[in-house]
Amino acid sequence: MRLVPSFVGKPLATLGAAAKNAIEVARLGGLETGEQPTPFRVVVRDPMYRLRHYATDATDATDATDDADDPNADGGGVGVGVGVDASSGDAPPMLLVPPLMLTAEVYDVSPQSSGVRVLQLAGIDPWVIDFGSPEREIGGTERNLADHVLAVDAAVDQIRSATGRDVILAGYSQGGMFCYQAAAYRRSQGIAGIVTFGSPVDLRGALPLGLPESIAIPTATFTVDVLAGRGVPAWVTRNAFSLLDPVNVLRQRLHFVRQLHDREALLPREGQRRFLMGQGWVAWPGPAVAEFVRQFLVHNRMLAGGFTIGNHTVTLADIDVPILYFVGDQDDIAPAQAVRAIRQAAPRASIYEVSLPAGHFGLVVGRTAGVRTWPVVSVWAHWLSRDIPELPDIARYIDPAGALVPFERQSPRSTLESLQAGVGYAVDSAVETARTITNSTLHSLSMARKVTEEAVVQLPRLARLGRTRPDTRLSMALLLDERARRAPDDVLFLFGDRAYSNAAVKGRIDSIVRGLISIGVHQGEHVAVLMGTRPSALALLAALNRLGAVAVLLRPGADVPRQLRLGQVGRIITDAENASMVRRLSGTPVYLFGGGGRERETGGLIDLERVDISKVRLPRWYEPNMGRGGDLAFVLFTGDAANPRPTRITNSRWALSAFGTATAGALTREDTVYSINPLSHPAGLLTSVGGAVAGGARLALASSFDVDTFWEEVRRYGVTVVSYVWAQLRDIVQAPPNPFERHHAIRLLVGSGMPPSLWRRAEDRFAPARVLEFWAATEGEAVLANVRDVKPGCQGRPLPDSAQLRIARFDTGTGQLKLASNGLALPARPGHVGLLLAKVDHAQQTIAPPLRSVFSRGDAWLSTETLFVRDTDGDHWLVDAVATLVRRKGVAVPTMPIVRPLADLDAVDLSITYGVEAGDDTLVVAAVSVRAGYRLTVEDVGRALSAVPADQQPDVVRVVPEVPLSDWHRPIAGRLPEDGLGRSTKAHPVWYRDASTGRFRTLTAAARAALLEPAAVRRLPSA
Repeated sequence: MRLVPSFVGKPLATLGAAAKNAIEVARLGGLETGEQPTPFRVVVRDPMYRLRHYATDATDATDATDDADDPNADGGGVGVGVGVDASSGDAPPMLLVPPLMLTAEVYDVSPQSSGVRVLQLAGIDPWVIDFGSPEREIGGTERNLADHVLAVDAAVDQIRSATGRDVILAGYSQGGMFCYQAAAYRRSQGIAGIVTFGSPVDLRGALPLGLPESIAIPTATFTVDVLAGRGVPAWVTRNAFSLLDPVNVLRQRLHFVRQLHDREALLPREGQRRFLMGQGWVAWPGPAVAEFVRQFLVHNRMLAGGFTIGNHTVTLADIDVPILYFVGDQDDIAPAQAVRAIRQAAPRASIYEVSLPAGHFGLVVGRTAGVRTWPVVSVWAHWLSRDIPELPDIARYIDPAGALVPFERQSPRSTLESLQAGVGYAVDSAVETARTITNSTLHSLSMARKVTEEAVVQLPRLARLGRTRPDTRLSMALLLDERARRAPDDVLFLFGDRAYSNAAVKGRIDSIVRGLISIGVHQGEHVAVLMGTRPSALALLAALNRLGAVAVLLRPGADVPRQLRLGQVGRIITDAENASMVRRLSGTPVYLFGGGGRERETGGLIDLERVDISKVRLPRWYEPNMGRGGDLAFVLFTGDAANPRPTRITNSRWALSAFGTATAGALTREDTVYSINPLSHPAGLLTSVGGAVAGGARLALASSFDVDTFWEEVRRYGVTVVSYVWAQLRDIVQAPPNPFERHHAIRLLVGSGMPPSLWRRAEDRFAPARVLEFWAATEGEAVLANVRDVKPGCQGRPLPDSAQLRIARFDTGTGQLKLASNGLALPARPGHVGLLLAKVDHAQQTIAPPLRSVFSRGDAWLSTETLFVRDTDGDHWLVDAVATLVRRKGVAVPTMPIVRPLADLDAVDLSITYGVEAGDDTLVVAAVSVRAGYRLTVEDVGRALSAVPADQQPDVVRVVPEVPLSDWHRPIAGRLPEDGLGRSTKAHPVWYRDASTGRFRTLTAAARAALLEPAAVRRLPSA
């Protein structure tokens, strides 16, 4: 007889079972499952990691949790091997890398959710790197990201040594990022392939809770500054990740409560629940958190390239092995677009994608992982190892060519959207309205933030320039010291595969100063520097500047004795490669520098690297960075190699270029400026070095300009700004497509003298980068900048706080200013050609004497010796240098009004205008080179020159195989004038202008002969 009715008994029984299970969970932290972990053997113990081998004969399971409590268990120590073997035979070895916040058990949560067990059964040889729990490891909380990447690197070597095979790297979440980074650090050596699960590459595309960058990045930066020395406890990371995916967490907890009475239903997922609810989480070391945020979130260097491992520069573009990545369509922690960015970052790799209906954890743990993820990984690994001939249809191959199309960055799902997905779409319209209002507000706030940030960054630079006077303490060395004080650990410059921090550079400069003092270098002394582009050369220039000496930068290959004489040099410092140029010069002491102090043959020269600086006493007169704005700091040499001309650079002139570049280019700590010019060139010292130092950006130095390595270094350094001169980028623009240029991070091309024809092609090739063109006078502080980049070929407007500029009317016949009746110069109206003048301070020292009382009594102006025209918008256009005007029939013909319209033709590569003597006159000749695959017709030439006034059009236009370039890539006439008018051929036609019709015609022998006759008897053939 039933005492309790069933409708009452069943609920009571259910409630009792639930209470019993709840008590067990409360007492033990979970339900006892009786499950045992997959057996493994710890084969390598290191203070940084332990390497587990899940070999099939590893029947003695190791308790990793207990082992982690004792870092010295089983005789720990650096690299102690314990039975490293290859007992899995020919099975492809796979190293599984966990993320920082989870234990290594993420790959073996339970028999139902064990990746290593599935891999073993599928014939894969699994290894797992275990970083332990930082809070329980000796020095664990002091680890940085490089420590973890180098640990993976070392583990790869251990596995290769044990198995004799290349290793497949596999990592979940941040563990996958470690795999990418370690493979790039190794440049794929010893790596067979890479597998990642929910591993973001574009961290800007994985911002939490759908936050905009304007909020997330400053917040993260502030948080990192607070946590850098403390780390993030395990409970914080656990709860933070729960907040990132609230719907799934809530769903799992509700499911557990609803099934609490059914022990058999709970047991298969109990291991996974306990792992995610507490047992699987560990702390994040503070330095690792800081580096993660700064390198990969703030600067996004996983995508852009140029991140550092220790002091080595690394780029994912170096990865050239196959990559298989998994992406979850419900993953709010690593959104799809952030994971897929590996296509952009690794353009040389063969890439395969698997998209699963899973969240972040479901990619590696749970039922979906057991039946989809790990079996696919196993098959792919066997195909990679050539155990199977063809890859089944398990992954989508990503065509590398398809990666050329830029990705649209989508915002990750916000918390609101996640909740919406969980509760349905009943309030869709209200949510959409709220989202529209919110997005509009965020856009307005973002625009306001950008304007505010721009002002915050730029205004202090402009204010500092405005306060600069001849007696203001300001120098390159002073700015370097300020950077070292503000951010000692930030990277200052990159060279080769090495990165140098602000603090390291400061220490090197201080040491060099002592070495210079030891040989008697004094404040104000002119010291010649003859060195190739290298870190030691830059440090030497800064040391001379800190000392108050004048660095005279010699041009290798130019007339060295003339440079020494013009530079008033007292001693020479050279590197070993250039020592032979100056070793035999008599009367000038020569010192050797560079090379790091290693033993070498000096040829009798004093090696400054061997000076014992600990014994050098600083003199009483020495004070660091005592240079003033008006002090001469550098002497550079421009002009032809056979006839170099000195250019004097004061500290204020250097600062004007430095702050001008930084301000016009909006340079920040996120930028990397790439200098492809030597330090002895103004573009190298003033634009590249100056802009980077003043803008807080990193400086990447190219040892030489090489088309073959250009794009590789762009990716290695994470270049965002490229410095150029004249037609220097032409070879890059014309070169075949390079895999490294896909999705490059370059945003700005900054330089001077770029031909208009190249300007547009450069912007097409480097898209979305734009051109920032400068023009600067040889003497004084006249600087123009085309900041807006809306008028290719235009020199732009004066930089703020640079010298005041005015265009005065100029008589090209007499070479004098046109004066009013009162004797003062007449300003040129917009659209009229005139001489560009720069106002100078009476105390300012210049090589050329300034003009005085020009526009008012007692004023002083320096002539730039260059003709300009200012348009109605206020922009300046270069007309010609006074010295290069071609004089025809006694009338000056400027060259740029001819060059510019010809350069606008699509078929024209480069153009140049020069004069050719003809009897008692000079003919104006324009030479053009034609782009490969294009054809230039006489009709094209006539149309292009039709807008040029008749008296300023060329007499002859000829097509030449190449327009000559100077050593510094400037288009020059070279030997073309010696060739006269040339001879018209089918490949290289020559046309002359028929004055009677104003049209251009093919130059015949008769027409050539007539043109070369004296002007008085010249009779051209009639049309």
